[in-house]
Amino acid sequence: MSKTVLISGASIAGPALAYWLGRYGFKPTVVEVAQTLRGGGQAVDFRGETHLTALERMGVLANLREIRTGGSPMRFVDERGRQLLHLPAEFAGGDVEVLRGDLARVLYEHSLPGTEYIFGDSITGLTETAAGVQVSFRQSAPREFDLVIGADGLHSNVRRLAFGPEEKFVRHLGYYAATWQLPNYLGLGRGSVAYNTPGRLASVGGDHRDAAKARAFMVFAAPRLTYDRHDPEQQKALVSEAFAGLGWEVPRLLDSLRQAPELYFDSISRADVDTWSTGRIGLVGDAACGATIGGMGTGTGVVAAYVLAGELALADGDHRTAFTRYENTVRGYAQGCQKGGDRTGKFLAPGTAVGLRMRNGLLRRRFLLNWMLKEGRKVSSTIALPDYRAELSQSRG
Repeated sequence: MSKTVLISGASIAGPALAYWLGRYGFKPTVVEVAQTLRGGGQAVDFRGETHLTALERMGVLANLREIRTGGSPMRFVDERGRQLLHLPAEFAGGDVEVLRGDLARVLYEHSLPGTEYIFGDSITGLTETAAGVQVSFRQSAPREFDLVIGADGLHSNVRRLAFGPEEKFVRHLGYYAATWQLPNYLGLGRGSVAYNTPGRLASVGGDHRDAAKARAFMVFAAPRLTYDRHDPEQQKALVSEAFAGLGWEVPRLLDSLRQAPELYFDSISRADVDTWSTGRIGLVGDAACGATIGGMGTGTGVVAAYVLAGELALADGDHRTAFTRYENTVRGYAQGCQKGGDRTGKFLAPGTAVGLRMRNGLLRRRFLLNWMLKEGRKVSSTIALPDYRAELSQSRG
């Protein structure tokens, strides 16, 4: 039986997978390139029966409801600050919305009793043998594990090492997104205020935890850009160039960007991997089937982690059987959720003035909002989760 499992990535899917593996008697180790858990970040949401069932079976749903944001309403304005469109909290917030950093902390703490965590390190080499996978690290001594799972996001290091270069799997969808923290100089509360010009969106919203802080969020249309993903100053320059000359609060937001100690900047993209495993190495979450924004990646990652661990337990560690059953169960569901991310850039920052007017006009109609919310819940609930604990109890009974 495969017992030792190395998981790359301590954000969402990684700790969720580690929790379930620990419950089933495996010995998970999570390696994370960051020095500590990543805090803050944008709000993420769960919606529909499947997401909530996975969280409830994991024992974290009550915890998340205690720290949920209550949703994040969005108000779109013109250059003079006059309201053009209002989207209610449930439009973006789903059934349970929490800050990404808070979610990561809850999952980490829940998994900690049965998991070894290694922070500030990363995998540099994977060599599969008949008995396991020999792993080399940037900092730690080499080790061997029975299995290795990449839960390290759209730009997965494990996928690059074991499956091939990122360009084979990640497709640019025509937009870039940036977010950073700044002082709440507008005195904003819950929710955000946004301003559009064709192909660009600039928004700012109050921090859910600290009234003195706010978070800027910007999206702009652009072909694939060449830049250093580890150079925030270069990324700040790209954002500043894309929004130069705009009115509303944009100049003050760009001033705050220059002083921001941290910046998230990435393309809006999607990952498509033909098969989610090769030998003893597998992928879960965004590494396998991700979308930068709008593809329900957080909920899908938690669901996929639940299924992968359950299938490994049912197969008594036989990775060939488990990987096949896991992918057969989750792939269609994940791809259905992922499609939402294809439209995110065009929704947030339509490319023409006519497109902006059409979006605002359509979304002022409450019946259309209700239909979109209903469809989102339907898409996120198109899979019936197996009850692995019951199946294991029967098979061992």
